[in-house]
Amino acid sequence: MAMGTRKHRERQEGLWYEAELPTAPGHPFYKRLNEVLDNAAFDTFCESNCAEFYHEKLGRPSLAPGLYFRIMMIGFFEGLDSERGIAWRVADSLSLREFLGYGIDESTPDHVTISRTRRLLAPDTYKKVFGWALEQLARAGLVKGKTMGVDSTTLEANAAMKSIVRRDRGDNYLGYLKRVAEAEGVAAPDTAALLRMDRKRKKKTSNEDWTSPADPEAEITKLKDGRTALAYKVEQAVDMETGAIVAVTTHGGAVSDRATAVETLCEAGEAVAVLINVKNADGQYPVGEAGIAEVVADKGYHSNAAMVEMKELGLRTYVAEPDRGLRNWEGKTEERDAVYANRRRITGQRGKQLQSQRGERIERNFAHQFDTGGMDRLYLRGRENVHKRLLVQAAACNLALLLRSLYGAGKPKAAHDLKGAAIFVFLRLMSVLFEAECVERDFRASPHLAFNDHQVSRSSFCLSSKPAV
Repeated sequence: MAMGTRKHRERQEGLWYEAELPTAPGHPFYKRLNEVLDNAAFDTFCESNCAEFYHEKLGRPSLAPGLYFRIMMIGFFEGLDSERGIAWRVADSLSLREFLGYGIDESTPDHVTISRTRRLLAPDTYKKVFGWALEQLARAGLVKGKTMGVDSTTLEANAAMKSIVRRDRGDNYLGYLKRVAEAEGVAAPDTAALLRMDRKRKKKTSNEDWTSPADPEAEITKLKDGRTALAYKVEQAVDMETGAIVAVTTHGGAVSDRATAVETLCEAGEAVAVLINVKNADGQYPVGEAGIAEVVADKGYHSNAAMVEMKELGLRTYVAEPDRGLRNWEGKTEERDAVYANRRRITGQRGKQLQSQRGERIERNFAHQFDTGGMDRLYLRGRENVHKRLLVQAAACNLALLLRSLYGAGKPKAAHDLKGAAIFVFLRLMSVLFEAECVERDFRASPHLAFNDHQVSRSSFCLSSKPAV
């Protein structure tokens, strides 16, 4: 495809029919978002980093890279979970058309074009866009890089448990149950009998034995709501001082937190190292030269090996420790020292403070991305595609943090709520002024009235200072 640019899409409306076309004033939030992106040359950055995936002249006109990433960010800001839903919302909304630069007489990109562009761009390009958004936070002083909080969550994959097959023979679950019934000599003539037999026997659906033909990289795991499903795990490293997302990694749903923490911290370390030379508006360097020094995590990340690995990386750990009772440390001097040092830190004042901030700094980002951001379920298949979407989602979440620091609202709905809050503040101010004016006026006492043996001594009414005509 031939790469188009956002600049080349600008056009002058016809002089004769411009007034007849419906227009919208545009959403103030998206106007501010476009202002932030344009001031930082977002379109130029995207076009320069995506040039290798397009031909200069050959091929049909394509979706400009800057527009594509804007479209994907709309999924976060509008709480849309699929590319099809994003395409429909863009075509339906005049405000989003103005945000993207599409006129009412132009066709917006459909979900086929969006998904085609997603597959065309390499994962490194998405990582660069995420790094660009992180750099804008660093310029605004919203990245410190000293203390990292690590946490993860599981996302249900776009594959059903009914589709799983055996790795050895390729049988589906019912075929496997028939072989089990035959081996045990159980009479199971129909599907209902097979399922009754399956409910009574002890079973374990292992990822070593089962896979999904629809999405082989998704793994069987238990979700937080108790259901067993095919899922992926997303892990993030968050700056505990500002709430900025510094690194994002994607794994199979059954991988333990202890096995992935070091990989995520290494990603975060590389990102912080790039930001050390970034200056803010005052010419200072917000990110310290020492890089990451502290790690905060919950009980799921605590293990002897994890404590030793983080210590070898030169990190001070503040990882919550589960109650394991008395421990036998014979022959485990290194593990004992690392665990005891972590225990001393988490029981101190700073350790308690950092643990109490996990909900505000880490869990809130998960809520913004996966609860209100439309990513509670995946509609993509393959770890690479999932990771691409997660990187764009995290970049949009970081931009929301930047907009919140500049304008007080990180999402369109929050900007709308600010208008309502301003109205209430105005009404409250008018009420205070009215009460102050009433104090200066004359008051008269009402007659004594008895209610349930209680005397109402006085009832104040605000009277006009001018005589009645």
